[in-house]
Amino acid sequence: MSSIQEDDIEVVEAGYEFLLAYAAQGRPPHEESSMPPPHAGPQLKDMLDAMQRVHEAVKDSADDFEQVIAEDTRKASAAVRFALAQSHMSSELVDNLNASIHLRAVLTDFFLYSEKFRPQSAS
Repeated sequence: MSSIQEDDIEVVEAGYEFLLAYAAQGRPPHEESSMPPPHAGPQLKDMLDAMQRVHEAVKDSADDFEQVIAEDTRKASAAVRFALAQSHMSSELVDNLNASIHLRAVLTDFFLYSEKFRPQSAS
């Protein structure tokens, strides 16, 4: 039985929405501390932590879909770590991360998987 937490899914989904708004601001490349908030770094770190928890929860699962989630979170985590490692954050960097097929795959996986948390009707 997996232990994916609904909270981790929500952290990634909310983080993605934040990053869409951040990318739309058109911020030039800068060190995060040199620009007024909001900053993308803390949000990316929270997303990374949540994806790593999800990855750990399902990496040894026998369930085929949970194996897909494990692989997708591994790949998306690598992209987020790459973005976090850059000395200068820009809206363009965040926009390209948002467009990453790996991050989008995780979001789609989570949308599907979150159905598991919805109450079932008595039909």
